[in-house]
Amino acid sequence: MAKKIERTMKESYSVLAQEVMPMQANPAGNVHGGEIIKLMDSTAGVAAMKHAHTNVVTARIAEINFKKPIHIGELVTCKAQVIYVGRTSMEIFVTVESENLISGEKQIALTAFFTMVSLDKNGNPAKVPALSLEGAGEYEKKLYKEGEKRYNMRGGRKK
Repeated sequence: MAKKIERTMKESYSVLAQEVMPMQANPAGNVHGGEIIKLMDSTAGVAAMKHAHTNVVTARIAEINFKKPIHIGELVTCKAQVIYVGRTSMEIFVTVESENLISGEKQIALTAFFTMVSLDKNGNPAKVPALSLEGAGEYEKKLYKEGEKRYNMRGGRKK
């Protein structure tokens, strides 16, 4: 069976969740940012692997926006999907939702953009499938356009 050369944003959609434990927090009960970024990186990696069907590495983390603190005992849910692709790299938008499991209150706690690079079996950058906007809504199309701008600002495709 031939490999599919184009994938949609929805095909990369990934979710990872975990309850926050005391060892992940400071004495005030707030989760360390690094703990959450680690979970975000894992979620972005899964989304990138679902798109590329290869191993991937993190090349860049941009625009980390800490919006609300996350506390011990809350459920942290990271959601990620590929929003733009270059030749060997992919930009993944990750959102983190925290949920108080007693009250049921949910809030967006963090967002960030991760750039992941596809690797071949020898560890060299590998071409990734194109990204189809088929089935994408207006919000996803906006994310794509913004990802394209960031990609081009960083130098974009080499001529």
